[in-house]
Amino acid sequence: MTNDKLPMPNPFPGMNPYLEQADYWSDFHNQLIASLARTLIPKLLPKYRVVTDKWVYKIAGSSAIAIGRPDLTVQQRRTQTSPISAITTRSQSTVQPIQVAVPLRQEIRQSYIQVKDAATKEVVTAIEVLSPANKVGDGRQKYIAKRQRILDSLTHLVEIDLLRQGQALPLENDSIHSHYCILISRANTRPLADLYPFNLRDRIPPFSLPLRPEDSEPVVDLQTLINELYEQLGYDYFIDYSNSPPSPWSQSDVEFWLNP
Repeated sequence: MTNDKLPMPNPFPGMNPYLEQADYWSDFHNQLIASLARTLIPKLLPKYRVVTDKWVYKIAGSSAIAIGRPDLTVQQRRTQTSPISAITTRSQSTVQPIQVAVPLRQEIRQSYIQVKDAATKEVVTAIEVLSPANKVGDGRQKYIAKRQRILDSLTHLVEIDLLRQGQALPLENDSIHSHYCILISRANTRPLADLYPFNLRDRIPPFSLPLRPEDSEPVVDLQTLINELYEQLGYDYFIDYSNSPPSPWSQSDVEFWLNP
């Protein structure tokens, strides 16, 4: 059966808040990482190698369940089988067991991009697209530790935050508030960095990818990549815009673009 309906473009001028839902974020995150890498490769060859990898760590706490990670499995709950008949004794206890849960640590796998010098294999630039696990609870602390190791090194950091939910990552100046932001931290200008704050009504700003000082920096047009992915992956067929957007968004935040 064929569907004659043509996919509609992203109805929002910038980031689509409905993609922040757990049902879509994991796939979108992985697809965006892959698309960004494919876009950068022809611009950086032959001096640089673009590598995608996964950062694997474990976090504790029930908040991890709602994150919607790509590599988690949903397992059927174990059912209690009938025990083998036991010999009943006169001293049988009347105390019955209560089911409780023990704390488990949940494995998180997050994709990221490294731009490496092809000759020396040194990591010149690290590109992180944040996920919910990076902004809440134990996962936030682990990501901050990883982030600090990059900031203490000679590697440039590009940190892309397309999530309104969770707590923003720390900056020395925490008076800047926006729905989203892109941080460009160049190793040679630290502690100063370039922050691109933007909101739901804004197009995602393009930015220059930091490289070695002697090389020209390609411009990354993240908005075009996201719009292309929205159509290529058919999100218009699956996202029900009659439903409320994910928290902390409200219906009033999005109704202008859905009902212009």
